[in-house]
Amino acid sequence: LCRDYVVLLIKLSAIVCYGLLNKEPFELKNCNWNSIEAGLDRRRRAWVATMFVSFFCGWAGSAAADSTSTYRVLHVMSYHESWEWNQDQFKGFKDALTGLDVDYRVEAMDTKNNPDEAWKKAKGQSIRVLIDEWQPDLVYTNDDDAQNYVARHYVGSAIPFVFSGVNAAPATYGFTGSPNITGVLEQEHSLQTIRLLQQIVPDVRRIAVIVDQGPTWPGVIERLQQALAADHEVEIVAVDTIKTFAEYQRKILDYQGKVDALGILGVFGFKDEAGNNVPYQNVLQWTAENSTLPDFSFWGDRPELGTLCAMRVSGLAQGNGAGKMARAILLGEQQASDFSMEPTLKGEPVISLARVRKLGIQVPTSLLLNARVVTSFRWDL
Repeated sequence: LCRDYVVLLIKLSAIVCYGLLNKEPFELKNCNWNSIEAGLDRRRRAWVATMFVSFFCGWAGSAAADSTSTYRVLHVMSYHESWEWNQDQFKGFKDALTGLDVDYRVEAMDTKNNPDEAWKKAKGQSIRVLIDEWQPDLVYTNDDDAQNYVARHYVGSAIPFVFSGVNAAPATYGFTGSPNITGVLEQEHSLQTIRLLQQIVPDVRRIAVIVDQGPTWPGVIERLQQALAADHEVEIVAVDTIKTFAEYQRKILDYQGKVDALGILGVFGFKDEAGNNVPYQNVLQWTAENSTLPDFSFWGDRPELGTLCAMRVSGLAQGNGAGKMARAILLGEQQASDFSMEPTLKGEPVISLARVRKLGIQVPTSLLLNARVVTSFRWDL
């Protein structure tokens, strides 16, 4: 409010107070500001002045806070900062908070490169210490490890949490009914991905699915099976949960000629002979170079690494949905419990033209024109 409005507010309030304190009635149209001041005795003046100062200071302080607040937001990534999936989510989140003064702090758990339980527990503990010390106004967590090792410890706390990219059901982490935690679920476009695969390779009927031991995959597999439950053209003939890279290699080679396609989903936790984690990029490159089976996944970076196709979940949409919730919470317009936890619906087809050529497949031009096409393997760039 401008200064004139403030002065007017004070004068009108003084008139009301004077009327309450004075036994003599008066009419607003006949009142004179000078006569009102003269009619107030010292005690009444002191009382009114005190009331005005308290009211005005409180109002002014509140208005100043609303217009100049800097919000502390801690962003906890389950994975590494350089991964496109993480970058897209964070960009979408920040876009939704445009115009607010936000002090961001980012903590990456890096669990794709360090999938051991001891690492995850240690990272989760260190981030919880940071939260308790820094006391952010809001914590934005993405993907499942950040929920399991960080967010679930704050169910019912005073700090609001907003998530995105979560595959497991909210109840898995105790989020159902929580007053301070909400977010956007990541549910794969399972059936749409299978349909995309069939458009590329029409004779696909029997599919084998491979995952590692990560906590994300049981929910992913369940949703895929549900999506195909009523489909009489395509069936999942096997789901393999694998520990080592050597076991993975044997499985891939064994499936050649036995199934029509592979669902290459969880490839982040395979160990080599020395017990070290094998980078998922290496796993996917080996697959593209040694398998003649068409394959699919649900994430947009996979075709760059050799997977034939994916109907990817949009990281930007995930982050933006979470950001809109966060904005309303920070501004005091809504509470976390006011939002339902729902998945984003929009997907984007991605096709590896490099893999198409390697497999000798003919793909309709119309399909390529309506998809994001990756022309080269990442390792060839």
